[in-house]
Amino acid sequence: MNLFDVYLLLNITPVRGEGIFLFDEQGNRYMDLYGGHAVISVGHSHPHYVKTISRQLEQLGFYSNSVKIPIQNELADKLGAVCGYPDYSLFLCNSGAEANENALKLASFKNGKKKIIAFSKSFHGRTSLALAATDDKSIQAKINANGNILFLPFNDAEALQNAFNDEICAVIIEGIQGVGGVNIPDSSFLKLLRELCDKHNASLILDEIQSGYGRSGYFFAHQYAGIQADLITVAKGMGNGFPIGAVLISPEFEAKFGLLGTTFGGNYLACAAAISVLDIIQQENLIENARNIGTYMIEQLKGFKQLKEVRGMGLMIGIEMHEPIAALRNKLIQEHNVFTGTSSNKNTIRILPPLCISKADTDYFLEAFSSSINN
Repeated sequence: MNLFDVYLLLNITPVRGEGIFLFDEQGNRYMDLYGGHAVISVGHSHPHYVKTISRQLEQLGFYSNSVKIPIQNELADKLGAVCGYPDYSLFLCNSGAEANENALKLASFKNGKKKIIAFSKSFHGRTSLALAATDDKSIQAKINANGNILFLPFNDAEALQNAFNDEICAVIIEGIQGVGGVNIPDSSFLKLLRELCDKHNASLILDEIQSGYGRSGYFFAHQYAGIQADLITVAKGMGNGFPIGAVLISPEFEAKFGLLGTTFGGNYLACAAAISVLDIIQQENLIENARNIGTYMIEQLKGFKQLKEVRGMGLMIGIEMHEPIAALRNKLIQEHNVFTGTSSNKNTIRILPPLCISKADTDYFLEAFSSSINN
């Protein structure tokens, strides 16, 4: 049997990771400034992370959600205390797409409506409803087009006000657009979303799958605007590579038996991974590090005159050039052993390193980047 050939692969085979570095079969070391789509939050093979998962596996790896699993409550308590939403409830699943599917469904259960507002350049996942709310026709099958999604221009307050009415079930927006090219919603735009959702009995869903877990320099990127969401979706950095996702749910939502469900979501190993991530984030002050190092990196990048624009918050950074970045990315990988990411904007590189990156590591990247654009 062959693998279904849907990925464009780099000719590199990582076999080991440590901190912000990957090592291939020949022992070559690569600086990982992409973290596998912002997944590696606390660093590859962090000792506490490895120890916590290993210890849990020795005891019990899995049972279904038909029994009491106290480690789920431990994760919920710890996440609520750290993220700033202690009175919300937690539904655990396996991925970001699943989290968005469940958030959209919860919104419809609550108000009985079905029209969803999403935005240009959005990306919310590749499952049915999440993909319908994703602004990319090239990855949508006919079955994904359900007629219930209204796409509006990102950060366009006038278009938003003109489109909003009592038929709207929910608005879904990324805390920072990732795949779309690292685009930040204005504070005023997020506040307007909150006002309109309150006015029209709609739910505000913040997709923090890529921008959450401290990456922006806040636990959630939307917190810079001083608003609260009704539903918040998380995944990626939540498990540092172990598959886990979740929905944080406002107290206004009523839970009922059978309303949501999952086989693997909230399993022992996933919860152990997620708890260890929160431990490390707190113990090593990684949110503060993301804010400080990210600010430094952005300031330094803005000094390069060859760039069209630098966008970002914390360690979620988009570097837009005046031309496609494929050759530049290859040069960074092949000549300087530095991994970076792409976006749907072919001129934009995404920088999404583990939150433990140091100033020395950042300086190495800046030198490599300077060399790559000047030679």
